[in-house]
Amino acid sequence: MSQPEKTGSNPFFEKAQRFGKSFMLPIAVLPAAGLLLGIGGSLSNPNTLVAYPFLDVPWLQGLFMLMADAGAIVFANLAVLFALGVAVGLARSDKGTAGLSALLAYLVMNASISTLLKLSDTLASGNLGASGQGMALGIQTLETGVFGGVVVGLMSYWLHSRYNKVQLPQFLGFFGGSRFVPIVCSLAAIVLGCLMYVVWPHFQQLIFGMGGLVDATGYLGTFIYGFVLRMLGPFGLHHIFYLPFWTTALGGSALIDGHLVEGTQRIFFAQLADPATVQFYEGTARFMSGRFITMMFGLLGACLAMYHCARPENKKRVAGLLISAALTSFLTGITEPIEFSFLFIAPPLYLLHAVFDGLAFMLAHMLNITIGQTFSGGFIDFMLFGVLQGQAKTHWMLVPLVGVPWFCLYYFSFRFLIQRFKFKTPGREDQQEEIRETVGVDRAKAIVEGLGGAVNIKDVDCCATRLRVSVHRGDAVKEALLKQTGALAVITKGNGIQVIYGPHVTIIKNEIEELLGA
Repeated sequence: MSQPEKTGSNPFFEKAQRFGKSFMLPIAVLPAAGLLLGIGGSLSNPNTLVAYPFLDVPWLQGLFMLMADAGAIVFANLAVLFALGVAVGLARSDKGTAGLSALLAYLVMNASISTLLKLSDTLASGNLGASGQGMALGIQTLETGVFGGVVVGLMSYWLHSRYNKVQLPQFLGFFGGSRFVPIVCSLAAIVLGCLMYVVWPHFQQLIFGMGGLVDATGYLGTFIYGFVLRMLGPFGLHHIFYLPFWTTALGGSALIDGHLVEGTQRIFFAQLADPATVQFYEGTARFMSGRFITMMFGLLGACLAMYHCARPENKKRVAGLLISAALTSFLTGITEPIEFSFLFIAPPLYLLHAVFDGLAFMLAHMLNITIGQTFSGGFIDFMLFGVLQGQAKTHWMLVPLVGVPWFCLYYFSFRFLIQRFKFKTPGREDQQEEIRETVGVDRAKAIVEGLGGAVNIKDVDCCATRLRVSVHRGDAVKEALLKQTGALAVITKGNGIQVIYGPHVTIIKNEIEELLGA
């Protein structure tokens, strides 16, 4: 069985994992928005109507346009979603106040920047993108993008944690506690707006320069991006790494319909909604498309290799685990159920997997495969943002042509290494631990017990596949007990604990919160 990773006290990891999981709140809405935009945008595109004239029905086109606009508005307002998401995700209590304060602070910051632009007579007219300006919730301001939203979220969280229990003099008592937080956040946002007005244009130039440096590294830089992204996965810190490329100028910038759009994902979805798009942005090939090769093909080869290497008496049991994990990876692009089946028991396999993943990104870049995604590189996104967009725009046909050899590459290399070094992958263990078939309250009680009891838990949250917990004493966590509840792996870094369960982890988190609340 896999062994948990342990170190001594590691406050950086605890803070970093809380910061990383706070991104999951705004990210969680992207798949649904992407589905609306992908289906609506592709089926209402004039080029689609030429190819499929039976879709040119007024009421049907009205429905598709409604879907496309509903999805596009989410991507157009990612900055405010991240401001709210970071503040709410990081706050340990009174999350509603933290979110409201972040929204107010975001509005005030942009209003302050807009006023300074007017006073300095630099408020652009016409083509806003060329001057680095844009619109945020109806306010013309500097295009700070998701970065500005994250800064506001962090500021609001810090002020909320510092002042949500402040006591004011008796005659101002009504404005104390939680009511004081929106006030202080709004005042701080004025200062932040002034700082952004002075600093951001220079920072924007720096980001453009960094994007140029990434471009200058060519295919090697793309390989390094994919490799580092995969190596950060076990620590749950990969969101921190890829989001700047997806949502800020670090991933490139483009003028689309007269508006400056920054970040690979934002550019892709802006182009998706633009009928004039002939070829999707190259950054999509660099920072996104390689995932489809690994998640839809490569890791399935790894699963088949582990199944064939399992002992005969264990193959029936292992088949269910691996088929479920393979389908999860193939359909949704969520890979943790596969990766954590071999990560700790065979680290060389994971290192090889990271190298292969980096090469997959590099190949996607070399072949100019430009398939975007909302969340991860699974079959659903492949169909919506690859096949339905057409070969000319995305070169989607190259994915299975590369994917089939990639499946074989994973299969034969994993099978050889497992047998050569006798790695204890699923079905090859010396002894099996009993897994408790528990759900609901019983499962929650077992997990709380495994985390050292309710008194040891500071806060509980989750991302796509893992329970993220901050505890008072990391040494009180019982890894063996957590594994008996169905955990794929346990990562302990000081007082930061991650328990990997799979896509159903949100249900587990809600069960635990209900138990702790009771």
